[in-house]
Amino acid sequence: MKQLLPGILAMAAIVVASNILVQFLYGQWLTLGAFTYPFAFLVTDLTNRFQGAAAARKVVVVGFVVGVVCSFVGTQIMGEFGPLVTLRVAMGSGAAFLLAQLVDITVFNRFRQGQWWKAPFISTLVGATLDTLVFFTIAFAAALTFLEPGNDVAWANESLPLLGFGPLAPLWVSLAVADWSVKMLLAFVALIPFRLIVGRFTTRVA
Repeated sequence: MKQLLPGILAMAAIVVASNILVQFLYGQWLTLGAFTYPFAFLVTDLTNRFQGAAAARKVVVVGFVVGVVCSFVGTQIMGEFGPLVTLRVAMGSGAAFLLAQLVDITVFNRFRQGQWWKAPFISTLVGATLDTLVFFTIAFAAALTFLEPGNDVAWANESLPLLGFGPLAPLWVSLAVADWSVKMLLAFVALIPFRLIVGRFTTRVA
């Protein structure tokens, strides 16, 4: 368990920071949390690379539990329009995190023996895409109103030009596309620390 401590602490810090920063808007389509959360995939991939899939799953489970606690705390804090975290947002967040991270681990293992960048990049691409689809659909899609009838998500389903200039789409779709775009950008950026950390560790072992 001691060997997992760096990964656990890093994952917990990212999850807590993201849950706090998601309350602060960045432009029209994003929150500050969009810039911290994607690094959870980096933590998962590094743990997987150094300690294997089983260890990575344990780190993910800890991150999931921390996220659930954060969501519960958010449901108890009242903002201007109600709880800071609604039931649908909590459900979407938890389901998206757990499913996306576990898929990330599986995909990473599939490409583990290939070129160094393939496993972290492809696994993050697949996991982050799944994360975005699951979270925004559960949290805001009108078709899933039955999950929390008392939560009015009409604002998220208002038809607006996609990202302000594209075809008409529900607002939540623009939020999802913007969020996914940041995840893809950071998937590229995260290759740098992944390469440096793996290279340094490999050098020390050699």
